[in-house]
Amino acid sequence: MGLRLQEARQAAGLTQQELCQKSGLSYSTLAKIERGAIKSPSIFTVQQIAGAIGASVDTILGVPVSGRIDVPKKRSKSGISFVYFDINGCLVRFFHRAFAHVAADTGVSSDIVEKTFWHYNDAVCSGKISMQDFNKTLARKFDVPHFDWAPYYLAAVDPIDETVELLKWVQENYRLGLLSNIPPGLISSMRTKGIIPNIPYDTIVDSSEVGLIKPDQKIYELAAKEAKAEPSEILLIDDSRANLMAAERQDWHVLWFDDYRPDESVKRAMQALEF
Repeated sequence: MGLRLQEARQAAGLTQQELCQKSGLSYSTLAKIERGAIKSPSIFTVQQIAGAIGASVDTILGVPVSGRIDVPKKRSKSGISFVYFDINGCLVRFFHRAFAHVAADTGVSSDIVEKTFWHYNDAVCSGKISMQDFNKTLARKFDVPHFDWAPYYLAAVDPIDETVELLKWVQENYRLGLLSNIPPGLISSMRTKGIIPNIPYDTIVDSSEVGLIKPDQKIYELAAKEAKAEPSEILLIDDSRANLMAAERQDWHVLWFDDYRPDESVKRAMQALEF
């Protein structure tokens, strides 16, 4: 049930925090249901969640829907059955140009903007500080009354069309997930705005929600559990060699994505996923 709830939440483009706000459910309760610690929540709780997501209670409970046909997923010649995509540098072009826009709006030099951002980036991506605290900290560092990173980020990331098409093809043929180091709420915003495809993912491992970032070994262990796959059945497509090497040490298949040559990267991915 926890997996069905997570899938329904992600299909609705909601983070755990957003669903809690809409449903009135506590974060700890929702997290426990999704990870299976609470296996049989009350029907009242299920109704709260279903209403907030816009799904039926039957969907959350796993009651079969008449006439639904589940298309069997493929397994590649090399044994891959699940594909994880990174987001920044793979599905969207990296957000570096946002730093110049922040500099222009705040009057702070670009190098100081970038240095300050990276100083706190890991903390917000791993959920150690909230997005609100992240913005307050940067506002203080930039000596401005208010600051909001999300609009700058969303304006700077352009979809990599070649990878988007690859992702849609993978979703039709393989089980699919996102595995990203990212601040809270941005995956949901990108899906809502159509920056990344708002399609049914089998799982989304959002670093800010799970409290871990790549290349920490624990996030790969968690991602494998979420994928319900053996490590040797998982392919990670990522633009960071450090992240790929960490995944490879977990016995994952890995593929480095070069956003300067997306056609070549997509071709290599298709070769790896031949079935």
